[in-house]
Amino acid sequence: MTAPADGTVGPVGDRDGWAGKVALITGAARGQGRSHALALAARGVDVVAVDICEQIETVPYPLATKDDLEQTAADVERAGARCLPVVADVRDRSLLLDAVERARASFGRLDIAVANAGVAQGYRDDDGTTPEQQWSDYLAVNLTGVWNTVTACAPAIVDGGRGGSIILINSTSGIKSMSRGEARSDAYTAAKHGGVGLMKAYAIELGPVGVRVNAVHPTAVATPMTENDAMRAWVERNVDRVANGFRDAMHVGRVQPADITEAVLWLASDASRYVTGVSLPVDAGFTIV
Repeated sequence: MTAPADGTVGPVGDRDGWAGKVALITGAARGQGRSHALALAARGVDVVAVDICEQIETVPYPLATKDDLEQTAADVERAGARCLPVVADVRDRSLLLDAVERARASFGRLDIAVANAGVAQGYRDDDGTTPEQQWSDYLAVNLTGVWNTVTACAPAIVDGGRGGSIILINSTSGIKSMSRGEARSDAYTAAKHGGVGLMKAYAIELGPVGVRVNAVHPTAVATPMTENDAMRAWVERNVDRVANGFRDAMHVGRVQPADITEAVLWLASDASRYVTGVSLPVDAGFTIV
């Protein structure tokens, strides 16, 4: 399998075992979410692509736009699958419930959910927001948003009667604390650790009906979330305060979206049908150094 220059996984032609499946992906307008959407579409999976498509005041770098979401939808359809783009904020559970109902109305079912939406820490000098606002927003997106996604999607997957897969895109910060005494990074670390607890709880809850729940823990991925001035400033301010200065065991630094997508594809597929409750690092050994 080869990956295009933007790091997304390209069409592979082999659709065995994927036909008729439907996936809902949050944060799908760009970056990892788009990569996951296109890889699933290449295998014949219809996609519900969800994104907020507006700025959150406390996030110090630009978020995705409606144009980005429309591009994902167009790319999914070019890959040979149907796409339902939905503008929704994962902090609002009612919007995700509506997205699931729209998915059922459009495609008849739901089999896969990828809770990918998230916001990362960063630093900017001209920040007019308070630590309290930052803590609240970052927990709301990165933890409450995951709970909202799981609880909105799970009943539809269960109703399908053939099991399914829920995948939480977590972070190495859910394994190895990256908190640096700042509200954004404190909340990010707390949310990602909380996400692991949610994953384990729902793996137990949904296991008897054949729905698997797992977490993927990426290291830094080359997407707009990490490749921006605010994140570069945050790294510069903290490189001497983090153990081993953000180095990983393989000395590769950032990985590509396609590297995370490969893990998502495996966890979404029948090949991992007995894998649940697992934290899967895709981090080049970042969490062990």
